Amino acid sequence: MQLSVVILNYNVRYFLEQCVLSVQEALNGIDGEIIVVDNNSTDDSCLMMKQRFPDVTLIENKENFGFPKGNNIGVNIAKGEYICILNPDTVVAEDTFKKILDFAVKIPELGIVGCKLIDGTGNFLPESKRGTPTPWVAFTKISGLYKFLPKNKNFNKYYASHLLETETGKVDVLIGAFMLLKRDLYIEVGGFDEDCFMYSDDIDLSYTILKKGYSNYYFHETSIIHYKGESTLKDKVYLKRFADAMRFFYSKHFKRSMLFTMLLSLGAYLFTFFKKSNKVLNSRKVEAYLVFSNDELLKNTHKRLLEKNTEYQLNDFKKGVPSLNKTITNIEVVLDNKMLTFKRIILFLELNKNKNYSFKIKPKESNFIIGSNSSLDRGQIIKLKTE
Repeated sequence: MQLSVVILNYNVRYFLEQCVLSVQEALNGIDGEIIVVDNNSTDDSCLMMKQRFPDVTLIENKENFGFPKGNNIGVNIAKGEYICILNPDTVVAEDTFKKILDFAVKIPELGIVGCKLIDGTGNFLPESKRGTPTPWVAFTKISGLYKFLPKNKNFNKYYASHLLETETGKVDVLIGAFMLLKRDLYIEVGGFDEDCFMYSDDIDLSYTILKKGYSNYYFHETSIIHYKGESTLKDKVYLKRFADAMRFFYSKHFKRSMLFTMLLSLGAYLFTFFKKSNKVLNSRKVEAYLVFSNDELLKNTHKRLLEKNTEYQLNDFKKGVPSLNKTITNIEVVLDNKMLTFKRIILFLELNKNKNYSFKIKPKESNFIIGSNSSLDRGQIIKLKTE
């Protein structure tokens, strides 16, 4: 078997359904398998998997083991030469795995391959590629100084800015939302360290593989959606978790350093000083819908939500969104996966980002639409009802 896709789920039933659907499409023509590990979800994630995806391997943990151990459990039963660690709040394109596997087989001493991640608004997520968080690099991140001096190479290493988002090349660290590597290598290094804190498990695995003499790569030629790439609010809880993660990583891979402790403390002070209100953005009021679908249930739902200013492009799909009315600024675009491939949907988001549009997807044969209006927003699900 060529590829095993391991998806660790915890209470994101609707995101998981869309993710697995997109992975199934992307595995067409590839000798592969999907393994879903559920960390004792309290929603109906497991019931949904059994009903909709009975052929997918499902592991039902009886407690929440966390990200590292949950993924390790999935990889332990994987049969593929390559594995892909994938978050359930992602959507892959139909050719994502083919493109990355074609790239991977050509690279000697390959470590991990990551790809271009965008959020639910179509914007690039900078954590798609990162540098090693040395004391100085961690300081520039936690203090936010990298935002003020984005072109200075001494301040912009955390997000590996030596590479543009449109360039493929070597990087130190890749995000755990999408990691493709050989299963033998994963096993060789022990997988994710189950003692890791949040925010450091993927950094630790990436760096451990680098130390073994392998090379990690950011691959820009395919994009996937990651709805929660930056959903954690930049508040005191985030600050503590990030600092704890950096302490764990540094104490494991480097010698203890007073400099590191001082820089973290200074960074925390600057973070607090410069921090502005970071509340989750409220869902903006939609003034009009543009629905690319033939689905009567979908159309009827939106007519009830907003009776007027609703337009349906039933059989026509364009790269740009036509203007419904010059006075309307907040348009929600609904894209039906039954009509459009995930690849076209992802491209549509990228081409129409930052244009006062929000986006929702109706996964094929599903009774809901799903999306996110902000990288600070955990996403929205609207169930479609007939009454």
